Amino acid sequence: MFKFVHAADIHLDSPLRGLERYEGAPVEQVRDATRAAFRNLVGLAVDEKVQFALIAGDLYDGDWRDYNTGLFFAGQMSRLRDAGIKVFIVAGNHDAASRISRDLRLPDNVHLFSTHKPESQVLEDIGVAIHGQGFAVRATTDNLAAEYPAALPGRFNIGLLHTSVAGYAGHEPYAPCSIDDLLGKGYNYWALGHVHSRQVLSEAPWAVFSGSAQGRNIRETGAKGCTLVTVEDDAAVSVEHRDMDVLRWALLEADATGCDAPEEILELVRPRLASLLQECDGRMLACRVRISGHCRAHRELSAQPERWTNEIRQIATDESGGSAWIEKVQLRTATHIDVDELASRDDPIGDLVRSITQAASDAEQLASLAEELAPLRARLPAELREGEDALDLESPDAVRELLEAAQQLLIPRLLSRGDEL
Repeated sequence: MFKFVHAADIHLDSPLRGLERYEGAPVEQVRDATRAAFRNLVGLAVDEKVQFALIAGDLYDGDWRDYNTGLFFAGQMSRLRDAGIKVFIVAGNHDAASRISRDLRLPDNVHLFSTHKPESQVLEDIGVAIHGQGFAVRATTDNLAAEYPAALPGRFNIGLLHTSVAGYAGHEPYAPCSIDDLLGKGYNYWALGHVHSRQVLSEAPWAVFSGSAQGRNIRETGAKGCTLVTVEDDAAVSVEHRDMDVLRWALLEADATGCDAPEEILELVRPRLASLLQECDGRMLACRVRISGHCRAHRELSAQPERWTNEIRQIATDESGGSAWIEKVQLRTATHIDVDELASRDDPIGDLVRSITQAASDAEQLASLAEELAPLRARLPAELREGEDALDLESPDAVRELLEAAQQLLIPRLLSRGDEL
């Protein structure tokens, strides 16, 4: 019997930019998360007495900012060497040979696979053959798997590969291949990387994306870790996910439809946040809260968004004692009032609603507005120009969303000056 660990997409020292602008952000904990998760992974390998560890690409997030990243990794590899554990690595799109300019000599238990052609490493003492090839350049679009050698007879064959297997949206199509390409090689196990959520493509034989070791943003929610593989003497394989993350990302969505006051929404958030904290099992929780729905509470939320955002942050502090960070609060509620009915009114409010509705549905007018707004982009603060929530003032679709948001902001404020909500 022997064991091995399969990990991928560690993105060591990934630069999590802009954390300082988030109120109360645990900057050091977030920045150290990839290292802490990797320490956990190394600790698991030692505790489980595995024979070897596999890293299926994107060990690094790009070129090192300085040598500290390499020194940290080398130190962890020394821990594994002292425990008699070998390590096999292929480069992925983020740490392709062309992207890493610095270099350090690694302990002799570490093998980096060639980026020019597939090669095989045979562990004679346990009858294992590991086949792999790393990325020479980031945009590797060749089917690397197609050139991997056939399984070596009498060995437990493992394919180590960073790839976008067909059918996984949301990931760049690097080293694309099909499941048939993998299974056709006759290997016993495919250790895959690139897809950050754990996926089991096949169990006979095994083909597994281990997922990332540590979530790095709100797009990487849920438990993250590695795969522990046990191979019995009769070649039976058992595969087990192990959590390695130290900080867990989660999206808390609450439907405020029918809520008359913001306080009712807070009471929706509290138990859901408590449940997420329990699922974290002592880890730090990084949570985004998204409130939606048509409700009377929309008027107060839109009038005082900062207050209600911080009311939600206070709930997190109260429930967690400091172990939860509200990364962002998105107030996406809408007025409960029938906008079509308002548009039929013969008064300034009706004129405004009709004008916004017409502009939002007129492609030519949207394009014209986008052109007029484009020069403003350079004047926006950095947090509004970069990242997933950046304002795209050059896109007609984005301008339409801004118009609709403005309408939802204006209606309750204008009506509150004389109309009963």
